[in-house]
Amino acid sequence: MAGLNLCFTDEEFDALRERAAVEGRSMRAFAHDAVVAAVNERARLFDEAAGQVLKASEELNRRLA
Repeated sequence: MAGLNLCFTDEEFDALRERAAVEGRSMRAFAHDAVVAAVNERARLFDEAAGQVLKASEELNRRLA
C-alpha cells in the first residue's frame, strides 16, 4: 500500500486531532477518509457535469442533423 506524508499548520493539526477524537477515530483514519471523500466528490461532480454536457450536445446535434 502506498503512503503519503502531509504537512499541516499547528492549527490545522490541532483541528484534525480534535475532530478525529470527537468521532472516536484515529487521525490517520480520519484524514484518509476525508481525502478519499474529496476525491470521490470531485469525480461525482465531473461525471454529473459531463452528463449535462452530453445531454445538451445530444439535443444540439439532433437539431443540426
